[in-house]
Amino acid sequence: MDAERYTVSNEEKGVKLLDFIAQRLGISRNAAKGLLNARHVFVNRKRIWMARHPLRARDVVEIVPHDSRPTKSSISTLYEDDDYIVVNKPAATLSNGPRSLEERLQRQEQSNWPCCVHRLDKDTTGCLLLARHEDALEQAMQLFKRHDVNKVYRALVAGTVKPEEQTIRTPIGDESAVSHVRVLDSTREASHVSVRIETGRTHQIRKHLAGLGHPVIGDRQYGSRSKHSEKLTKVGRQMLHAYGLQIKNPVSGGLIRAKAPLPHDFRRTLRLYGLT
Repeated sequence: MDAERYTVSNEEKGVKLLDFIAQRLGISRNAAKGLLNARHVFVNRKRIWMARHPLRARDVVEIVPHDSRPTKSSISTLYEDDDYIVVNKPAATLSNGPRSLEERLQRQEQSNWPCCVHRLDKDTTGCLLLARHEDALEQAMQLFKRHDVNKVYRALVAGTVKPEEQTIRTPIGDESAVSHVRVLDSTREASHVSVRIETGRTHQIRKHLAGLGHPVIGDRQYGSRSKHSEKLTKVGRQMLHAYGLQIKNPVSGGLIRAKAPLPHDFRRTLRLYGLT
């Protein structure tokens, strides 16, 4: 098995090596520390085992083959304080309910907390905010109802999106819905877009992009069923990722800010369609 290679982006400059590994692999910090302790990590072809080693933009981090690869079931924490936790939700996972990410976290804590403040679709990955106690849950839910939250998603969509910056205001279920779309890269076949939403209606981004004529690649519900390609058969889910979350902590007054790195299958699909 070949080594896994990851290039540090400009946004990740200054991130500690331990946190970089945990975020890129979607594993716990303890599991990432295990890889460092076992001397499985190289930076620019030099073996590094210091957890706090600061990374520079364009550094190449390599994780060599190893027998004790951390389990994919580990949940990566992106932010936490006394009131809230933001985790990187994996695909094929419910936000809450039976056999959900919320239930797994509660089982780990041996408690009825934390609880989801909002939800992500089962096959949507990325930033998910959970509250650690009842007061935190109630206050954060009020902020979501007032749309006092900044949520940014990444999506891979069919076709070339033009214009490169636009706002979609098509109502959903007779309720207002606003999505700001910006193209990051595009080809004739597909586009990589950033979507900032002002509202959080059910399936808002997927519906808005499909209505624009550019459905999310891999979306079996709102995607075009008439167009079938060999590439699409290699996409296992809808390519939608909750990339960034920013909200005021209504309990402490501080700022909650988290970013979830693009998951492996998303980055693989970017390469499949020749996108960056």
